[in-house]
Amino acid sequence: MKEATLKTLERIGFSTFIPLIKLLMWEEPQKQMRLIGNNVLLPAVAIVLFLGLWAVTSSQINTSLGTLPGPVQVWQQTGVLINEHQLEQEKKTAFYERQDIRNAAKLELDPNAKIRTRVYTGAPTFIDQILTSIITVSVGFLIASLIAIPLGIFCGLSQKLNNALNPIFQVFKPVSPLAWLPIVTMVVSAVYVTDDPLFAKSFVISAITVSLCCLWPTLLNTTVGVASVESDLINVSKVLRLHWFTHIMKIVVPSSIPMMFTGLRLSMGTGWMVLIATEMLAQNPGLGKFVWDEFQNGSSNSLGRIMVAVLAIGLIGFMLDRLLMTAQRYVSWDKNAEIR
Repeated sequence: MKEATLKTLERIGFSTFIPLIKLLMWEEPQKQMRLIGNNVLLPAVAIVLFLGLWAVTSSQINTSLGTLPGPVQVWQQTGVLINEHQLEQEKKTAFYERQDIRNAAKLELDPNAKIRTRVYTGAPTFIDQILTSIITVSVGFLIASLIAIPLGIFCGLSQKLNNALNPIFQVFKPVSPLAWLPIVTMVVSAVYVTDDPLFAKSFVISAITVSLCCLWPTLLNTTVGVASVESDLINVSKVLRLHWFTHIMKIVVPSSIPMMFTGLRLSMGTGWMVLIATEMLAQNPGLGKFVWDEFQNGSSNSLGRIMVAVLAIGLIGFMLDRLLMTAQRYVSWDKNAEIR
């Protein structure tokens, strides 16, 4: 049980808590206390100092919407946003219950009656916006990865292909998402025309914009990782006369996983930042739109709600990175490699 718990914490990137568990089991207590002091207490002290500095300085800053909110006000607004979500969910549940009762009554009077099923159209809550952004960035990241990883592998295996395509990569890599957004919007509006769309047009625009901007880190890092496979491994593959697909799956991919996942983590971070900017600029549903709407709202609570969104964006970005790091630990051949 203990070993399984420790391995799980290490794989999901929370090895900081391992010394605490070992201390509770009284395993090398002096060593564990030292590790806890370095890995837990020091960050905790830094966080407390940051919160104190934030509380002191925020009260001295006056804006057009009032005093800059401190940690207490932000915590209060977090509770308000959660309560708003719960109330909206109750309204949604009540709406569907009334609709079911009404339709059941119609069918009881006339079994052949045509009933209408309407979708609840209440305003999306803060939690709804979070889920929308997470789904959008996940789809955009998946599209980019499905393109970047195979293309990066082929570019890493073929120097000629890499020489041919590298200038194109270098030109498009630094392009800002704000430059891509109007082009993507016009193209999607012209091409994605249907009376019964499977996905909302705003979702397609945001996902494609994210894909275009988080494509390059994975592509370039995969190319470098594949090109850096040790010559001894290449020679072994030649001696064994492995099929090209077997060579890629057994030799190339396992050897390039560290660089590949470095690119994936960079891509996810880039995609998450791009998505928030895209949602703000294009007013597409998500956390970015929530921040912009609160800014435009101009109420006395707007700054506090925006700060809640800022912290949520940071925490979600951190958790997405942890998920990729955990995936790397599961697929990497070197289980003892330290991943930060």
